[in-house]
Amino acid sequence: MIRDPEHEKMSRKQLEKLQLERLQARVKDVYEKVPFYRRVFKGKGVTPDDIKTMADLKKLPFTSKIDFRDNYPYGLMTVPLEKVVRIHSSSGTTGKPIIAPYTEADVDMWSEVMARTLASAGMTRHDVMQNAYGYGLFTGGLGFHYGCERLGATVIPTGGGNTKRQILLMQDLGTTVITCTPTYALILNETAKEMGVDLRETKLRLGIHGAEPWSEQMRKDIEERIGISAINVYGLTEVIGPGVSVECEHKNGMHIWEDHFLVEIINPATGEQLPYGQEGELVITTLTKEAQPVIRFRTRDITKLIPETCKCGRTMVRMARITGRSDDMLVVRGVNVFPSQIENVLLEVEGVEPHYLIVVDRHDAFSTEDLEIWVEVSEAVFSDEMQKMEKLEKKLRAEMDSVLGISARIKLVEPRTIARTEGKARRVVDRKDLKNSGLITK
Repeated sequence: MIRDPEHEKMSRKQLEKLQLERLQARVKDVYEKVPFYRRVFKGKGVTPDDIKTMADLKKLPFTSKIDFRDNYPYGLMTVPLEKVVRIHSSSGTTGKPIIAPYTEADVDMWSEVMARTLASAGMTRHDVMQNAYGYGLFTGGLGFHYGCERLGATVIPTGGGNTKRQILLMQDLGTTVITCTPTYALILNETAKEMGVDLRETKLRLGIHGAEPWSEQMRKDIEERIGISAINVYGLTEVIGPGVSVECEHKNGMHIWEDHFLVEIINPATGEQLPYGQEGELVITTLTKEAQPVIRFRTRDITKLIPETCKCGRTMVRMARITGRSDDMLVVRGVNVFPSQIENVLLEVEGVEPHYLIVVDRHDAFSTEDLEIWVEVSEAVFSDEMQKMEKLEKKLRAEMDSVLGISARIKLVEPRTIARTEGKARRVVDRKDLKNSGLITK
């Protein structure tokens, strides 16, 4: 369903005119009101008057997470605190968090892009959405909540955790849509099986999953095990929260709401802009965020942009599935590897569960000579003869070498050895930290 055809089906010429007007306004705003931006603009020898066309975007400086932390808590705001009606912050970070303030207009905009997001995913006002993203400081819960209410559907604000109760509510309240991380969708299914419940026999028909990288093979697993259509969604705290982009029913890239978010792909090493279709790091400029606009934010997420009009009729560019983060990349004996690539290989092999750990001995922040992958096997394989386990281990090693060009030790572990998490799954762990990580249960 296209919620806002006036914007979602805009011509590229109309869209770029709107983007330029909004970009110029945001650049002027931050230059005049935020000392940090004024300083870094001057360092690049650029002023708001220099932004005359969309091509001038590359003249502007990048921002990063470090800039948010260096200007904590309110140093990047363009409005006085009394105009801020809500503050969220990032989850899962150490040190000072990333602060995300919202004005009343920001909350309204966020609600609207989230309503668009849910509609694109296939939701209608007749759905019952069980929202298992975390509420509180994390942006996920309230982002989906407000979008659901704006769409006119029913929301069940369960938040994360209390998994058995989640399943009872699905059954009793007739939940049709589940919103949560892809990892938690698998945990829900696992717990349901333990309770003697088959989620395929409930009214669930749709899952909207994000907040962590996940592979096409994991999508296939979720869809087959739960009996739903699983849709990928993308967002980040620094920009707005969820609601930057989402797939439609065709599942061929995530539609970016370009009237609110101006996107580029850059070479992560040089900062050079890359053309459509070439993989690199996603950079986002907010065009309508009022309390804390962001100019050329380096997301560290690796993807590519797809410019062709989708079969659904939306004309805005799409972004491909995130293949990894530039700061999560592993260099294994000179080969660049992302955890999601390893996941794709693992889950293609029958007998393997979608729970794994990549254990490394790092030489520095990225490189490792030694790679060991702990993989849970299915109950059927684990209870079978040892010869079958050895054959599976050999096959996984061969697939890793063939597909990714890396050799790795494979350690097959019994079901439920790797700890489950209700939030973002942690896939890579240093060997020296493994015992204290809480990521193993046995």
